[in-house]
Amino acid sequence: MDAFFVSVEELYDPALKGKAVVVGGKANERGVVSAASYEARKFGVHSALPLRTAYKLCPHAIFIEGHPERYREYSGRVYEIFRQFTPAVEMASVDEAYLDMTGTERLHGPPLRAAHLLHEAVKAQTQLNCSIGIATSRLVAKIASDQAKPNGILRVLPGVEARFLAPLEVRKVPGVGKVTEKQLHEIGIRRIGDLAALDEKLLEARFGKWGLALAGKAQGLDAGSWFDGEIGERGDPKSISHEHTYGEDTKDQARLEATLAHLAEKVGRRLREHGLSARTVQLKLRYTDFSTITRAHTMASPTQLDIDLIEESRALLRANWDTRRTVRLIGMQASGFDDAQEQMGLLEDGRTERWRKALSAADKLRDRFGEGAVALGSGMGGHYRERVQENPAALPGKEPGKEPGKEPGKPGG
Repeated sequence: MDAFFVSVEELYDPALKGKAVVVGGKANERGVVSAASYEARKFGVHSALPLRTAYKLCPHAIFIEGHPERYREYSGRVYEIFRQFTPAVEMASVDEAYLDMTGTERLHGPPLRAAHLLHEAVKAQTQLNCSIGIATSRLVAKIASDQAKPNGILRVLPGVEARFLAPLEVRKVPGVGKVTEKQLHEIGIRRIGDLAALDEKLLEARFGKWGLALAGKAQGLDAGSWFDGEIGERGDPKSISHEHTYGEDTKDQARLEATLAHLAEKVGRRLREHGLSARTVQLKLRYTDFSTITRAHTMASPTQLDIDLIEESRALLRANWDTRRTVRLIGMQASGFDDAQEQMGLLEDGRTERWRKALSAADKLRDRFGEGAVALGSGMGGHYRERVQENPAALPGKEPGKEPGKEPGKPGG
């Protein structure tokens, strides 16, 4: 989707059209840009840029905190349009998806015609623009869609993937961030073609398995990261985490513990959505000087209950926080997953059963009325405005157990 968050905001406030708009927070806040209009991008504003830096680059921009519930709603609408074209849909995020159109030629025609039909359907039914890349792999299709922006369609013909990729900057490869880009530049790799020409053994020696994946990506192959598995296939996460950066650094233990409780609710919600239980809880603390610590504890029994996650994360905080130092960021992560259904019958006692039923009811209310509809009392003091760029629960097409070709269930179902 093109500048998705900005575009949705323009539907609610047409006066924003044609103006420099930044979604993600206020200009003087900590935090990062979630989306920028194309007018703001002309001044160097882009996603993940600190908000304060964005203001320096484009002080006349309109800064909006954003409305995550609106974005989820429109993401769901777009997902339903995709499902009209193919049952094999993989929602990579709230504003990005992969569609496997194999076998749909009789219904929608050859690739370019099908893409134009999809493009027109999204515009007609949502009033939003999208850009579409067509290729034999997800990786090349993604890069092609980026090259087609805004509001375009680009097809990379079979057999020319490597030629298409060769002149592009290596940063265009999904998964290559600033650190990897710098490391590649150090060995003379600036273009994807440079990467493709490098011996795989050298890449493996320097980057390990990620080096082999890079070699495959440079050839236009779906290799490593989220490109493993089939389109539409359920892929459970390796870990689930949420974190929060305070507007002002704090040494208030009650506030820190309340924030942890709220983070635990968000993590627990996503664990239940995936049908998983976690054995390991990890605490993350970043102090005022940006020094960061992580501490983890593995429990005897796996859990997906908020109360257990709260107790474990608070215990980690009390044991590891240097109370003389102020905290800038706090986060928690759950990992070491087991299938929740397998564990439930073995581990459930009266307390667990009561909490499970209560949280199941709370999740249903959140599905219907939004993520802020229900909260645990222990986390009330730690509530903060939901960050637009956070990976939320209840994304379309992410229901547990969903397989390609089956009818999509309702969120949380």
